[in-house]
Amino acid sequence: MKKAFKILFFILLGIGVIWTFVYLFKKSKPVETVYEVVEAHIDTIQKSTVVTGQIDPRDEVAMKPQVSGIIAEILKEPGQQVKQGEVIAVVKVIPDVSSLSAAESQVRVSKLNLDNVEKTFRRQESLKQKGLISAEEFEKSQLEYQQAKESYNNAKDQLNIIKEGISKSASEYSNTKIRATISGMILDIPVKVGNSVINSNTFNDGTTIATIANMKDMIFKGKLDETEVGKIHEGMPIALTIGAMNDRKFDAELEYIAPKGTQESGAVFFEMRARAILPDDVFVRAGYSANAEIILDRASGAVVIPESCVSYEEGNTYVYRCTKEDQPQQFERQAVKVGLSDGVNIVVTEGLNAGDKIRGNEVVTKD
Repeated sequence: MKKAFKILFFILLGIGVIWTFVYLFKKSKPVETVYEVVEAHIDTIQKSTVVTGQIDPRDEVAMKPQVSGIIAEILKEPGQQVKQGEVIAVVKVIPDVSSLSAAESQVRVSKLNLDNVEKTFRRQESLKQKGLISAEEFEKSQLEYQQAKESYNNAKDQLNIIKEGISKSASEYSNTKIRATISGMILDIPVKVGNSVINSNTFNDGTTIATIANMKDMIFKGKLDETEVGKIHEGMPIALTIGAMNDRKFDAELEYIAPKGTQESGAVFFEMRARAILPDDVFVRAGYSANAEIILDRASGAVVIPESCVSYEEGNTYVYRCTKEDQPQQFERQAVKVGLSDGVNIVVTEGLNAGDKIRGNEVVTKD
């Protein structure tokens, strides 16, 4: 039994020694480095930048009341289309006590004056018919009567405006009716029936009753880094990708670049706006987030290779070109001039032709 164990031990020992020699022999052999072979080809390279922002209507108009009061009625809802002049809401005027009292007093005074002038006019009219006064005196009395009647009507209108915000003589121009000043879609109505509102005046911007915009005229708003703002100009084409519509791209045209930048987190950004060109069958809501791709440079029909194949030495650029078709792993260094790069591929302007084969990345083999 012991003899069998000894034999087994020596056998295992011999196998271990043989495996060690084989392993060391393999490690001592020089490893041949194998590279990928890449072919230069004709392609189009473009360098672009992406700006984040959002889609908004070009103009949003806020409807504000001309009189202070309480919302009595709201006739429209957000999302509805309105035409210029349509009534959106009605404001009920809450009169000021002192102004109301003064207006009522003015009506009473005007009425007393009218009654007195009317008596004089009737008397002068009777005398004129009897031929006892001249036509000039009668016409003077008639003018005073008409003026008194006009003052009385004006005082009643003023009282009615203070009480209800409406003049009976010009009810179609009532300040209590909030009308759309432009045609478009109602984006928001931030007030409810019963809310108090303040009119727009010198000291107050006023309460916004509704916001209206033309949803067919949309623009993209974003901010561009200062390192790229010098490469763009008005009129450049832009490709828009809207967050809510990832499966579609829309055209746009750069319209505006801010002449002054703003500093944010240590970097300077410039505001930019672009006109969105949207088809009629697409409805884009205000405030959608979007990305704008701006093509900064483009090279069409150029000789292109992977940028990883290019070596940079002392300001010069080189590639390693295949010297023999039958020996693809034989390379020689070739000086080249390069151009536009998109971060993956690069344009070769001199030194290579389409179809030339060059050395690529090292092929990693597993033992």
